[in-house]
Amino acid sequence: MFQAYTILYSIALVFLLPFEFFKRPAALRFRWLAERFGRIPSVEAQKTVMIHAVSVGEVIASEPLVKRLKSDYPQLNIVISTVTDTGQKVAGERIGRLAKIIYVPFDLPCAVSRMLDTVKPQLFIIMETELWPNLLRSLYTRGIPAVLMNGRISERSFKGYCRLRFFFMPLLRMLSLLCIQTEVYAERIKSLGADPSSVVVTGSLKFDTRPSGMSPEWTAKLKGMTIIGGSTHATEEQLLVESFSALSKKYPDINLVLAPRHPERFNEVIQLVKNLGMRYVRRSDIGNDHPDIRGMIIILDVMGELSSVYASCSIAVMGGSFIEHGGQNLLEPAYYAKAIVCGPHMENFPFAQDFYAEGAALRTDREGLTEMLDRLISSPGTIQTMGAKAKDLCDKNAGALDRSVEAIKKYL
Repeated sequence: MFQAYTILYSIALVFLLPFEFFKRPAALRFRWLAERFGRIPSVEAQKTVMIHAVSVGEVIASEPLVKRLKSDYPQLNIVISTVTDTGQKVAGERIGRLAKIIYVPFDLPCAVSRMLDTVKPQLFIIMETELWPNLLRSLYTRGIPAVLMNGRISERSFKGYCRLRFFFMPLLRMLSLLCIQTEVYAERIKSLGADPSSVVVTGSLKFDTRPSGMSPEWTAKLKGMTIIGGSTHATEEQLLVESFSALSKKYPDINLVLAPRHPERFNEVIQLVKNLGMRYVRRSDIGNDHPDIRGMIIILDVMGELSSVYASCSIAVMGGSFIEHGGQNLLEPAYYAKAIVCGPHMENFPFAQDFYAEGAALRTDREGLTEMLDRLISSPGTIQTMGAKAKDLCDKNAGALDRSVEAIKKYL
């Protein structure tokens, strides 16, 4: 099985490698290539924990874990690996002073072995569900404990995995411990073949994630009520801009912050706003001498600020929920006690159902978004009440970090 997988993986890599190499900035290409083939700078440490966080969401979820480990074990060396460039950037900004940041190697036996020979981790932590067969096999044969942390498996993914249970079962059995977010996810993991004695429900680390810092200085220039579209995907920006255009006729002072999920789409979103004839400003153009912002669209064309910008909004509309993506993290605005509006697709965050049931978030579809925003804007009391309920739910569900760290203590 592993041999067939490696052959297919290698063939795919031959075709994809040139594209992946040249799409990166010239200054980054050769570091990316070296690290993806397992050639990383030496790691001088007695005890090392390696945490794999594929992209931005997993990096943010790992942040409280990294901080706790460094607090409880000051001599511990931590290495964070990502797949994406944005994950690298956010990891560097949020936890770069606490950990060494590298690219995870391609899932080729030689590349994985080369990386493990250098890092020599005593524990390997995989955030959420990023299972690479050759990586897991190498860890297993070397006797290095591999832990799945903050594990989850959506209903959509589960259906696909079930068809390949013969493939995933041996991988899951190579994990020493599986720390899973919910009972539902735990049952799915077990049914795919995980050893039930290795599965523990710890909750979601996202409830323990805190913003990276104070709200940026530029947000003080926002005057009037502000709506933010957080981590938006293609077609969602147009939906929000059209709603904003309609609402501006009734509420001329409101602002809309658009925060595209992927930085490569910044220019695309700017062009969209231009084509629709709306007044806008790029976040990167807002300096200390910029006038107050009222009745405008702000394009958040920088990475790493979104979680703290939520502090300055009144209403947060969750990106990825108006398309079949599964939604983005509603806990960030909830931490700041903000009113939250979601589309019909929040499958990535099943606890959203608790927010709906408690009146801490509202759900609508594309056709109903403008009307729902209108109702909220006209009722500041409702916004305040929803925000308080969202914050309360966040506080009640915190604690996954304590449970997760307790579960891995035996490996440290």
